[in-house]
Amino acid sequence: MLAKKKKLSKKEIKEDKLVTTFYEAKSYYEKNRTMIFAVTGAIIVIIFAVLFFTNKTKENDLLASVELSRVVNTYNAGLYQQAIDGKEGTQEIGLLKIVDEFSGTEQGELARIYLANAYFYTEQYEKAMEEYDNYSGSDNLMISAALAGIASCYEVKNDFANAAKYFSKAADVSKFVPSNPDYLLNAGINLIKIENYKEAKVVLNKIKNKYTTAPASRQVDRYLAQLKN
Repeated sequence: MLAKKKKLSKKEIKEDKLVTTFYEAKSYYEKNRTMIFAVTGAIIVIIFAVLFFTNKTKENDLLASVELSRVVNTYNAGLYQQAIDGKEGTQEIGLLKIVDEFSGTEQGELARIYLANAYFYTEQYEKAMEEYDNYSGSDNLMISAALAGIASCYEVKNDFANAAKYFSKAADVSKFVPSNPDYLLNAGINLIKIENYKEAKVVLNKIKNKYTTAPASRQVDRYLAQLKN
């Protein structure tokens, strides 16, 4: 007569599953350890690469800041071509070289805005527009400035529709940009030039309603009066 099979307790079932799982995991590891080591190694390489890249970016950003500080006085003095090219025999390498060497860093991209402005002030509008358009920093003030710079380039070319469009875009980047009322005023002026009075009225009234203390708001009534004529 066959002996009655002993019923396993819950604890014994748990222990049996644990043992089974352990041996399955061990078996999987033995079969796939080469792949596991390869994947682990790849993850470590990626981590080190990210750390290296982050540190290198910070280092380059600092270097760009140093180089930019050497040229700012020349720029502020209105010596725009020298600011672009640098000054031979000095440590002032110029905005063009700073942008070339440090593009992608925040300070390198700030130098790009200075470079674009310098091109604009020396009437090199195509180069200015290209640099404004290539700005890739994350600073909202500079993003707005770049869009307003593009708008200004269109304005000097008498393309008032695009000037209005880009001034409006500049004002929409962030509500914390102090120049927003000025950008909106410029957008409104350019809309008047193309006789888009309906949109001009909307833009100008936005200044009046949202930026009552801004200097630009004191000019709004003068332009709104033109729309009534």
